This record gives sequence, structure tokens and C-alpha cells, in this order.
Amino acid sequence: MAENRQSTVVITGASSGVGLYAAKAMAKRGWHVVMACRNQPKAHQAAKELDIPMDSYSVMQLDLGSLDSVQQFVKDFRASGRSLDALLCNAAIYMPLLKEPLRSPEGYELTMTTNHLGHFLLCNLMLEDLKNSTAPEKRLVILGTVTHNPDELGGKIPPRPDLGKLEGFVNGFKDPITMIDGKKFEPVKAYKDSKVCNVLTMRELHRRYHETTGIIFTSLYPGCVADTPLFRNHYPLFQKIFPWFQKNITGGYVSQELAGERVADVVTKPEYGQSGSYWSWGNRQKKGREAFVQKVSPQARDEEKAERMWDLSEQLVGLV
Repeated sequence: MAENRQSTVVITGASSGVGLYAAKAMAKRGWHVVMACRNQPKAHQAAKELDIPMDSYSVMQLDLGSLDSVQQFVKDFRASGRSLDALLCNAAIYMPLLKEPLRSPEGYELTMTTNHLGHFLLCNLMLEDLKNSTAPEKRLVILGTVTHNPDELGGKIPPRPDLGKLEGFVNGFKDPITMIDGKKFEPVKAYKDSKVCNVLTMRELHRRYHETTGIIFTSLYPGCVADTPLFRNHYPLFQKIFPWFQKNITGGYVSQELAGERVADVVTKPEYGQSGSYWSWGNRQKKGREAFVQKVSPQARDEEKAERMWDLSEQLVGLV
């Protein structure tokens, strides 16, 4: 990478969970971290509690559930004069108990807007900034999840993701439409569908831009971070049992700290320089486990679907 002091990474959703611990790991490696967060005071407090040195991070306003906020963030970032050497799309919302869908200011279902459309717009706008970086390796990393893949044990639990024929995208995603497949609102499926879109976006970014820009596009599943604040909107009992189950029964549990280190590895280390890859450490965690390139789900490797999703997403976020 470029001179350590000049290297800057933008991390979305860095005020808690894996994003926060990735920020800590990146700061430890000498990077400047732009914590792109909805709640700025919370981000400052979290960084302070983890002892992230004050001169190694800055906090900027970004609410991925609002496309205007994404546009504003990019303007603010450019005004800061920093170069962009890596972008980590980490933020996600998961609201399994919702009975009725929430909507973004644009009228789109909120899980899909925050997890996919907001990041899709951010990636497209910041490609320019990454291209202008003088770092020898520029990377764009999107956080994945095992639940996007029904071929994996963790992805077999219903409801399974299904993008259908992208009917929701085609019909503009506004009320009464909530889901990509155009069917009835299902909050857990909305999350899983959005994560399939994240992998499709990474693969399509690689296909369209890797050769011409040299930017390395990857995704990863850092392991089951069962006590992450991602689950804060779940039943309290689930929040207690799930980490215990992952630690003692499945052996899949990974601490937020280790997940953050793994994310930082994928952002910085030469051995993760294979663009278009989805990195995983598997479901059953063993000490000193090595990462490997994992096959993504059938939907997430459907090239025709990826291209169509890209074109429809461009329309929804106003890029065309």
C-alpha cells in the first residue's frame, strides 16, 4: 500500500460491531480510518472506548438509508482532501421482528436501501476516488454473510433468499412493493436478499472495472459474530442463546475483535489480492484457521441476474 500515514480507508457502519473492530485493526496498521456513520456521537464514543488513537480516525455523517445522505457524504469526503485507498462496505441493518416495512426518504424498503442501494450508490460514486489513489493496491471490500447461501449450513434456515425475476426492482420498489421478488414483506428474507445483492454487486464491479482500474473487488464472511449489535433488534432471548449456541454447539463463533482483524487482512494483505473473490474461514472455527476462496450461492453467481440487477439498481439510485 501507499506510505502508511497517507493510506485512508472509509468504513461504513464503523460505530459498532465488526465495522468498529475493523476500524481499530486498520488504525493499528497505521491507516487513517474515516468512520462513515449515521450516529456521529456514538462513533466518537465507541472509538474512545476502544482506545483508537484520536489522530488515526475521523467521523463523517453517512446514513445509507438515504440516497441524498450518500451523495452528501461523497461531497464531504472530497472536501476533506484525503485520498481514498480502500472502501469497506460493512454497514447493514437487520430487523427480523418488523411487522410492516419501513421506507427510505425515496420510498424504498429500508433494509434493501441501507444494505444494498445505499452501498451500490456509494461504490459507484467512489470508484472515481479509488481510481485517483496513488496506492499500488486499491481495494473495495463488501462484507458478506453465510445466510446469503442456501448451499451452506448457516444459509439453510428459512426463509431462504430468493430474488425471483427482480420484480421489485422492475416495479420501482415503492409502496406497496417491498421485496425484490415482488412478494409479501418478510423482514428476515429482506436482509438475506440484500446480502445476495451485495455479492452480486462485488462480482459485477469486478467484471466491469477490475481490468481497467486495477481496483481489487472482494467480499468476505469473517465467521459467525453471534454477539454483534446486528442482532440488537431481535428477541432478547435470541440475543442470549445464539452466541452460546455458536460457541458450544456449532463451534462457529468468532469474536468481534477477530472478525475485525480478518476484515483488515482482506483490506490490506497481499494474499487477499485476488479480485472477484469471496473469502471465508468456514463455519466451524478452528484456531489458526486459514482463509480460502469460497464458492458463492447459485443466485450470487448468476451473471445474467447480476447484470440486470446492476442496470435496475442504477435506475433506482438515479445514476442513469
